[in-house]
Amino acid sequence: MSFIELGLHRGALQHAKASRGETRPLVAQARMTCRDVNVYYGDNHAVQNVSLDIHPREVLAFIGPSGCGKSTLLRCFNRMNENIPGCRATGEIRLDGEDIQGAEMDVVPLRLRVGMVFQKPNPFPKSVYDNVALGPQLHGLVKTRADTDAAVEAALLQAGLWDEVKDRLQLPATGLSGGQQQRLCIARTLAVQPEIILMDEPCSALDPIATAWIERTIEQLSSEISIVIVTHSMQQAARLSKRTAFFHLGKLIELGDTEQVFTRPQVELTERYITGLFG
Repeated sequence: MSFIELGLHRGALQHAKASRGETRPLVAQARMTCRDVNVYYGDNHAVQNVSLDIHPREVLAFIGPSGCGKSTLLRCFNRMNENIPGCRATGEIRLDGEDIQGAEMDVVPLRLRVGMVFQKPNPFPKSVYDNVALGPQLHGLVKTRADTDAAVEAALLQAGLWDEVKDRLQLPATGLSGGQQQRLCIARTLAVQPEIILMDEPCSALDPIATAWIERTIEQLSSEISIVIVTHSMQQAARLSKRTAFFHLGKLIELGDTEQVFTRPQVELTERYITGLFG
């Protein structure tokens, strides 16, 4: 399967060394660094000794078979795994040099800085406006109605949804289409000004047209924000990401420039997965 067949039409990408669980920073100014991260569900060792970096203003794609640890690792980046009984993580994860796993780390501001978009759209049972406004209001990011109006409009514009909902702001968010609801959830995340956005298969429940809208939104956001996306679609990873990480049975098998991973994989297992021999 060629790189073009996978749907990647990109210019030259920065070279990133392919590795198998690299233990040193890939760039000096990584937004987030992970070193020797392990995650357990009881006795199940779901993520094994993973080390990687998240770079500024990039899309990093996680690919691999179901159950390989992609989503589990993703949830470590804003400590969402703490909501799962019996789950525990070890290793070091730092955001701008600060240890996010330390006892002194407050998860509320952490989750403002590292936002999350889930597999299925989950708008609040409120108006379109209130879905976006609630975060800035709760966290003191806006003081007046004018501030809130501006924050809502800005977030909806960033999510590529403003033109479709500007005359429907007071209507229930549940009346939007599935793709619109997912972009609303992205706008809701953007409204609190995150530095990194985690996306766990954000298009898996959407039709091709809605998927194209979400992908366009991700491409636009990546010029300002770091995005980590878990996807089962290799075509989507190829279209969107600057770098790709391939996981198998809880291990990071290969990490590198997307073009390199898809056309010149350094590990045989990666090549077998990319070419469809298993998965």
